[in-house]
Amino acid sequence: MSTVASPFRYELAETIFNTRLKRDGVETWEDLARLVAQDVCGGILSASEVEEITQIISRMEFIPGGRYLAYAGLPLKYFQNCYALISEEDTRENWSDTYHKASSCLMTGGGIGNNYSKYRASGAPLKRTGGIASGPIPCMMAVNEIGRASVQGGGRRSAIYASLAREHGDVHDFLALKNWHEVKIPGTEITLKEAKEAQFDFPAPMDHTNISVQYGDEWLALEDRASDEVFVKNCVQAMQTAEPGFQFDFGDQAHHIGRNACTEFITDDDGDACNLGSVNMSRINSVNRFAEVCELASKFLYCGTMRSTTPYEGVRVTRDRNRRVGLGLMGVHEWLLKREMPYEVTDGLRAWLTVYKSESERGANEVADRNGLPRPKAYRAIAPTGTIGIYAGTTTGIEPIYAVAYKRRYRDGLAHRYQYVVDATAKVIIDELGTDPEKIETALSLSHDVGRRIKFQADIQDFVDMGISSTVNLPAWGTEHNNPDRVGHFASTLAKYAPRLRGITFYPDGARGGQPIEEVPYAEAIKHEGKNFAEEFTDVCALDGTGSCND
Repeated sequence: MSTVASPFRYELAETIFNTRLKRDGVETWEDLARLVAQDVCGGILSASEVEEITQIISRMEFIPGGRYLAYAGLPLKYFQNCYALISEEDTRENWSDTYHKASSCLMTGGGIGNNYSKYRASGAPLKRTGGIASGPIPCMMAVNEIGRASVQGGGRRSAIYASLAREHGDVHDFLALKNWHEVKIPGTEITLKEAKEAQFDFPAPMDHTNISVQYGDEWLALEDRASDEVFVKNCVQAMQTAEPGFQFDFGDQAHHIGRNACTEFITDDDGDACNLGSVNMSRINSVNRFAEVCELASKFLYCGTMRSTTPYEGVRVTRDRNRRVGLGLMGVHEWLLKREMPYEVTDGLRAWLTVYKSESERGANEVADRNGLPRPKAYRAIAPTGTIGIYAGTTTGIEPIYAVAYKRRYRDGLAHRYQYVVDATAKVIIDELGTDPEKIETALSLSHDVGRRIKFQADIQDFVDMGISSTVNLPAWGTEHNNPDRVGHFASTLAKYAPRLRGITFYPDGARGGQPIEEVPYAEAIKHEGKNFAEEFTDVCALDGTGSCND
């Protein structure tokens, strides 16, 4: 029987744990911690190391990626959260291979990312058949539909990413690929954006796929890159619709064009596997303990490269050669708030990040050397940590608190529900420090100062050898701080920091239907806190008053 009190800070976390992870032999978080540590590291590390890893997971000082938690103890051990693909040649065989790889990865529960820049632009002549090329966009759309089909057997939405180079002939079509507000459902006056807002599972092109334009050395060398036509259009899209995002590959990293679904995992090899887990800074009080946790967590992730099942042989070969470890962070903003520090990389935070960099390498290298295996090609990647951040009840990745109080949608099997939540970090700061809820910086209050958010990510990136998945919130398009008059300032600010970034995305409020989190007043959340509600869907065909899209 467990002797450890529940580590969950609020009921939603325990609800999701009970729904997704509780199973035979796993009644508590401590049970899961012990199972995961033993299944991944038993027989590779010493018994004392396995016990130490059990404890850092049990205390939520470190939480492995969600696939580790889901597959521990099962015969198939698909521990990797995501896979990075690179379509390397424009042939029928490669298109078919892309579909096979995508379906193989997605059916394990892992996400995928693909760079399609090697595919010829639409209209290009095909010498072997005498026809013309369709361009990469139809292939992207087909992969999106593979993702839609893959999710039907379970409750996990497919996570897919697609990128295309700035210089590609189809980049202008790519930029507008998800302009759902311009597309009407046939026979109605309802746009796809309106339909998604009413019923967030309503199908729309590329709705399982995040997209980004890839920028390389050619763009970086421009005298005035902030005025580049493609870049400016990309900025307008990001400010208005949220997509495409931005992918940056410069200098000696110019060929590292592969990304996973959330873009923190970066590689130059097709079929590479991400390998994620995050140190929770909010539950660690000393830099010495932080060093111990980083070292142990990195050892755990290296063991994962030895134990995980792969979806097809090519992934196994690439994984074994590269042995990438993606140790990340979460609880960064809570760490700052507890020390009454602003949302910036202070000297104190910089000192901890230096330890994070050194100890992540020390731990992984020690296990590699001990087993006569290659040292990792990379060590650090900061994931968005959405669900594991909820388990820990802290701020996700490097993100600030989104809102002090919010309504959060989540899946319960195939059903959709929501719950009113006072952010766990905000609750700690309010209850323990007596902070006024109105005085806590949030993603929404910081959305008026985009430069501050971008600089924070660039300053963290200096310590991360792969990428950072971070989404900068913006006010709704057409409001005071996000409108056509702000495009020039936005583009100049992003272009200034781009050389220090690997990628970044933006989200203007209300840009996409089915936002999982929606801000609500603190008093309203307190009133309904802990209650679960069924999501009521709107008949999207009734939005125009007809009641049927076919009338």
